[in-house]
Amino acid sequence: MINKTITSNNLKEIKERLISILKSYNSLAIAFSGGADSSFLLALAHQVLGKKVIAITAISPVHPARETEFAKKFTKKRKIKHEIVQSDEMSISEYTANTRNRCYICKKNLFPKLLECALKSGIKDLAHGANMDDLKDFRPGFVAASELKIAAPLIDAGLSKQEIRRLSKNINLETWNKPAMACLATRIPYGATITIASLKKIEEAENALIDLGFSTCRIRHHDNLARIEVLPKDFKKILNKENKEAIIKKIKEAGYLYVAMDIEGYFQGSMNR
Repeated sequence: MINKTITSNNLKEIKERLISILKSYNSLAIAFSGGADSSFLLALAHQVLGKKVIAITAISPVHPARETEFAKKFTKKRKIKHEIVQSDEMSISEYTANTRNRCYICKKNLFPKLLECALKSGIKDLAHGANMDDLKDFRPGFVAASELKIAAPLIDAGLSKQEIRRLSKNINLETWNKPAMACLATRIPYGATITIASLKKIEEAENALIDLGFSTCRIRHHDNLARIEVLPKDFKKILNKENKEAIIKKIKEAGYLYVAMDIEGYFQGSMNR
C-alpha cells in the first residue's frame, strides 16, 4: 500500500536527486533481482543512461526460479542488456553452515562475480537496489557491499520503500506493488544447515501458496514442519476449507510432514529475531 502523505513535490525532488546521481556515471551495471527496488533503479538508470546500462542477475538454488523468469521478461520488454551469472553459494561451507553472517558471506562471494561480468561489458561501476528502509533491518550483506564499493543510488538519494513504490507507479512499472522477495535461505533458521533439498522444498511449497493467490507469503522451514506466514488479512482466506485442504496437500507433496500457520502473520525479516 502506498503512503498517502508522500507529496508530489517531495517525490519530484527525490526523483531529480536520483537522476542527478545516475547522471554522474558514464555507465552502470545493476545487480538485478527483479524485485520492486532493483526494477525501479534499473528502469530509471536505463532512462537516464540508455544503452550504457546493463542488468546482471544471479541464479542458483538459493534464488526463486520465478523471480529469474520475471527478471528476464522485464529486461526483454525494455530491450535492456541482461546478463545471467551463476553464483555458487552452495559450494561455500561457511555459507551453508548458515551463521548470522550468511548474507555477508553470500554478498562477498557474489559481488565480485557481478563486477567481473560488468567489466566484460566495459562497465566498472556496479549498483544494487538497497533503500533507506533496508538500513533498519539486520543486513550484514550491506557491509560486504560497502567493502567492495558497490553503489547504492537509492540510499544516496534518500529513497524509502514507499517512495520507490509511488515513483514506480508514476512511471507505470508493473513492479510498483510487487510483494517483497528475498533469497530462499532466509526461510531457514540460523544454525540449520542449508541444503539444496531444503531449498527445493521451500520453493515448491511457497509456489503452491503463490499459485493460490497468496502473493505475500513465506514458508519458514523447520525441518519437517512448514510454518506458513501470510498477511493477517489473508487468514480467513487461507483457512477456507477448500484452500486449506489444497495447501496442506501441496505442502506435504513438497516433502513436509507437518503444516502450521503463524498467527502473528507475515513479518519481513522475521528470522532475524
